[in-house]
This record gives sequence, C-alpha cells and structure tokens, in this order.
Amino acid sequence: MIVIGREEVRERLSYEACIPLVREAMIALSRGITRQLPRSIIDLDEGRAFGVMPGAMGPGLVFGAKLISVYPENFEKGLQSHQGLVALFDPETGALAAIVHAGEITAIRTAAASAVATDALARPGASRLAILGYGEQAHTHLIAISKVRKLSEVRVWGRSPERAAAFAAHAAETLGVAARAAASVETAVADADIICAVSAAAEPILHGRHVAEGCHVNLVGSSRAGPAEADDDLVVRSRFFADHRRGVLLQGAEFLNAKASGRIDDRHLLGEIGDVLDGRIAGRISASDVTVYKSLGSIVQDLSSAWLLYEQARVEGFGVEVAF
Repeated sequence: MIVIGREEVRERLSYEACIPLVREAMIALSRGITRQLPRSIIDLDEGRAFGVMPGAMGPGLVFGAKLISVYPENFEKGLQSHQGLVALFDPETGALAAIVHAGEITAIRTAAASAVATDALARPGASRLAILGYGEQAHTHLIAISKVRKLSEVRVWGRSPERAAAFAAHAAETLGVAARAAASVETAVADADIICAVSAAAEPILHGRHVAEGCHVNLVGSSRAGPAEADDDLVVRSRFFADHRRGVLLQGAEFLNAKASGRIDDRHLLGEIGDVLDGRIAGRISASDVTVYKSLGSIVQDLSSAWLLYEQARVEGFGVEVAF
C-alpha cells in the first residue's frame, strides 16, 4: 500500500491534469458508468461535521471512499478546513492500494469541477470574476477559473476587509490582472461574468437581484442541507444544474430552500453538469441567461484524482510504501 501526503498531492495534481480528469468523471457519473451513494454526514458541535463518501468508477476500475472532517474555524488557525483520507482499493484483488491526503485533493478537485462547469456554462468572453470568500477554496478557484477563461478583473468580498484586501493583492500578483476587495457582496458581484461563492456563510449572502444578466454562478461553500450562500431569487431566476442530481435533491441547501418556499419544484433542476458536457441537455441557451452550478462534491472526482496520483507514484516512486 502507498501513502501519498499533502505536499505530494499539491505538487503533482496540476489543474491541467485535474480539470479534464474531473470533466470525464462527471460525464461518466451522468451516464451511470460510475456509482456513488449520497454522502453520510454526522453533525458535530460548533458547526463541524464528519462525512463519508463511498463510490466506484465502474466495472474493472478503482473503488473506494473518502473520510473527511470539516472544521470551518481551521482557517483562522492556518489549518485546512477539510481533513481526512481517500482510500483506494485495487479493482483486480480488492486489496487496499493507497491512502491519499483528502484535504488537498478536495481543495484542487473542487475548484477543477467549478472550472469544468464554468467552461460549459459561462459566456465565451466572460472575464470579470467575483469571489465570495478568501479561504483555501478562494485560492484554488482563482487559479482553476483562470485556466478556462482569460480573466481581466477579480473582485473579492469577505467578512474581514483586511483579509479580502490581502487576497485581492495575491490575485493581482498571481494572475497579473486588476484585482480589488469590495466593501459588500453587491459591489463585488456587480457586472461580474462569473461568481464563485466559496464562503462559510450560514445564511444567504448572494441575492438574485444583484446578479447581472448573463452571469454564471458556482455555489460551492455549502455542502449540505442547512447553510445556504444564495437566496431563493437567484435559484428561481437561473438555469440550475447539479454536480449530482440525487445529491442536490437531498442536500443542496439553496435548491431545497427555494423548493420549500413553493416557488420551484424538482423540474427546476435541469440536470447534471455531466449531461451538459455530454450534449444530452442544453446548458446556456442565451447570452442573458443566469446559470448556476451547485457543487456538493462527488467521490468520483476524488477517486479519479487519487488514482492518477497512485499510478504516478508506482512509476515515479514517490509516496511511502506501507505493509498492510
């Protein structure tokens, strides 16, 4: 068995590799080739959670699970909010083949999935990016979105003006584009072509009336029923897509809130992003459409990313061999 740690994941799982890998994984999920169960979540104290996500990539392919803890306050301590492991099982023997650092895979593959959705749903010339949040996912989304659209401007909002300003300065230096912190969410998203909501907000911070026509929105921060980053108005006015339909119908907070209000039903969820990528359903129909991609995270994204690293480790000799 090979153990692959955080630094090895960070160094070797590039966006250039992960974005197409996630794209193919989401198509396979929508085709029914891969299999996954809705995540099991145990709520802990102080807004923390523990999750288990099992899945299989298909006949003769890797299967496994992710065990992950979510501690939102870890950002303040300089620690990852998501920590845990991805366990990979050899499809030929059923033996445990690898344990891979889940926090780093989650950070990269989540942003890669948003990049895949953005590439499919945002207007071709979309260049103005608004990021709501300044934590780990803000950093990874900044890079991932820049891989699929040529950005001209980045606006950042967060509850700490100082940290938002620091992240905006980082964005300007990293991408070489104009970047600034915004005093309010409304200011941050005004005229934005792409919005990435990657906050830990418990109540909606993004309101439909503030989102410009033609905008694409990635809703990422809430990964379970309860906490919601966007209000009902945004959901109602959008062409709404899921990473995994069953998961969003069970745990997609923004969609569930709008449904509970009586303003939409399940038909408003038009399909999965894999269906759009596969050409089975239309994504953006007109330049004025507001599109929303609801990301809960799928184990197939973790398994495909981790298996790539495992195969590289076997060839290149990194990671730690452990007798098990």
